[in-house]
Amino acid sequence: MSFSLELTEEQEALRSKAHAFARDVIRPAAPEYDRAQELPWPVIEAAAQEGLYEWQLYAGLSADPTGLSLAVVMEELFWGCAGIGLSIVMPALALAAIRQAATDEQLVRWAPECFGTPGDLRLAALAVTEPSGGSDVRSIQTRARKDGGDWVIDGQKVFIGNGGIADVHVVVATVDPEAGHRGQGVFIVPKGTRGLTMLRKLDKLGCRASHTGEIVFEDCRVPAAHLLGGEERLTARIAKGREAERGSPPPLAVSEEGGTAAAVQRRSSAALGAFERTRPMVAAQAIGIARAALEFARDYAVSREAFGQPIIENQGVAFPLADLAADIDAARLLTWRAAWMAAQRKPFEHAEGSMSKLKASEVAVRACEQAVQTLGGWGYIKDFPVEKWYRDAKLYTIFEGTSEIQRLVIGRALRAEANTEPLDQRMERPR
Repeated sequence: MSFSLELTEEQEALRSKAHAFARDVIRPAAPEYDRAQELPWPVIEAAAQEGLYEWQLYAGLSADPTGLSLAVVMEELFWGCAGIGLSIVMPALALAAIRQAATDEQLVRWAPECFGTPGDLRLAALAVTEPSGGSDVRSIQTRARKDGGDWVIDGQKVFIGNGGIADVHVVVATVDPEAGHRGQGVFIVPKGTRGLTMLRKLDKLGCRASHTGEIVFEDCRVPAAHLLGGEERLTARIAKGREAERGSPPPLAVSEEGGTAAAVQRRSSAALGAFERTRPMVAAQAIGIARAALEFARDYAVSREAFGQPIIENQGVAFPLADLAADIDAARLLTWRAAWMAAQRKPFEHAEGSMSKLKASEVAVRACEQAVQTLGGWGYIKDFPVEKWYRDAKLYTIFEGTSEIQRLVIGRALRAEANTEPLDQRMERPR
């Protein structure tokens, strides 16, 4: 399928629907839930009523061969509020991991539990990150061991969206450390399972309308059927992992995109596969924040007068906004390309996914910073939303792979593509 920037009528209608919901429902509620740091249940319920909080939507959008449907929805929801946006779409991350790892029967069993239905809403969480490591998925210390007909999980997870309050926890745990990340299993741990405890709800700088928790598993027992993909598939993967670990030095396994070898290796990890598929979606979220900040700063600069003219007439105000407009469009183009590639299951040979995440997240921070600067003192106080967006945007240079990790992955791709022929030989070659 060829790549096109033209949205279909259905995609345009979906974008309009998401934008209207963000404008009319999310934005009016955002300041209060940011202040209270509470999960916005009424907004989630309204999203469910509008069909924006249901597993069929996100499963369908993820199956879109253009890859753009989910990206445009994400941008619009997060244009409204990143914290509330995360509360609405967080179960989709767990759903992506389930789709990556589960059998068809398990998918049918657990996908509806991630969202529930209007009037009976559910939450889901993907539990990967640990106190000792984030992007280095190989270092997962949480262990799962077979005991009779059950699996017993022990370990600790931190920075988990919906962690501890979710109805469904999708937990990545190491079964066989000698098999690398092929030795990891993905388990369903329902809410209320004995041995699952929320240590604390984290007090965050931004995105405060979403719940982020630290959870611990102590002799947490789940049935064998809760191992996604089944034991036979895990056993085969472990055998391949052990063989690979013996045959070559262990590569740096980060939850990002790399070159061809990394792309092949990632197919054995549900966690990495889920991150790969959602990387452009995270970039789209950041673009939504950036666009909100630019639009607000632009409108303020047009209406605010100083020295007898709108301040946008001054180059010192207009030029930074012009740079941001270009950078946001560039980030969107990178994101749409990566989203299309992910939908077409094309490997990110040149770290295209990391490029989209890096560019979009850093543009979001700069856009919000410039919006604060454009508003001056008004930008620094809570009368206007730009200070909130500034706090929200910073998360995007950190979670699902820091900017440093994205640069590492891009740099590694550059190294793999390099011409290793000695420079002096190339200089001597006849032209």
